Amino acid sequence: MPEPVPVPSLPVTWRPSRGRIVPYVFAVVVVVGAVLMALFIAEPFMLADRVAFVVFGLAVAWVLHLLGRVRVQADEEGLTIVNVLRTHRYTWPEVIDVTLLVGDPWPRIDFSDGRTIGAMGIQGSEKARARRATAELAALIRERGEAGEE
Repeated sequence: MPEPVPVPSLPVTWRPSRGRIVPYVFAVVVVVGAVLMALFIAEPFMLADRVAFVVFGLAVAWVLHLLGRVRVQADEEGLTIVNVLRTHRYTWPEVIDVTLLVGDPWPRIDFSDGRTIGAMGIQGSEKARARRATAELAALIRERGEAGEE
């Protein structure tokens, strides 16, 4: 039986390590590449085309930023889950459980209203780190969430 994980002190934030670095590195590469392309592209391309290259590069960088900002935050009041397009905020009594099955891309958090939301801020591909983060979150849920009030 695995040894129990201590409850982390609040506030705590879980973020992917590679899932945070890679999008921002690629965003810089894309923007720099778009600017260089706009500056050095052949003459048939006009100013509007060059501006479009830079705008497209910035749009791609924005999407990569959305991927890089994912996280799970726990504080005294509850849980904040920041995924790519949405941010979810729940109080502790609304949180029931967290599970991370082998092969899952991220843990799933169950709530008292019947919803299950993926927590992209804990990446299943970071195996040991993801298991530890999920265990810490589970310990917090047992201590403060709906399951702890039984």
